[in-house]
Amino acid sequence: MTLYNKPMIRINDKLSIREDEIQERFIRAGGPGGQNVNKVATAVQLHFDVCKSTSLSECVRQRLLRNAGSRRTKDGKIVITADRYRTQYANRRDALERLLNMIEEASMRPKHRVPTKPGKAARKRRADEKLRRGRIKRLRGRPIGNDE
Repeated sequence: MTLYNKPMIRINDKLSIREDEIQERFIRAGGPGGQNVNKVATAVQLHFDVCKSTSLSECVRQRLLRNAGSRRTKDGKIVITADRYRTQYANRRDALERLLNMIEEASMRPKHRVPTKPGKAARKRRADEKLRRGRIKRLRGRPIGNDE
């Protein structure tokens, strides 16, 4: 499935994004790896411009920006840094999976919660339990009458 003859990345049955909407930058990663860590750029910074993406609907775009948290920049981009693995290939795959999971989560509409109140029987049970606990705690005090 292509749009404008560009390769697409499938997120779910209804949603795909174009590959050219994602930019990758390779940086050096810290952590274990010996001397190799100072020579090879294995960590990946994945950039996805949410505001300019033509693949996302406005609702998904708003939820994605809201859910992104600290990965969101001021100009509406999402930046994901992946450096868990020692190979560039594994880090690329990890960063892309994390982005796709974020987009899939944003594509699901949150369920509308109908606020409810506890029923009459539940209120009665709660009040009875409070009375019972109060009586038990009252018995823990000093006995009345024997002041010796």
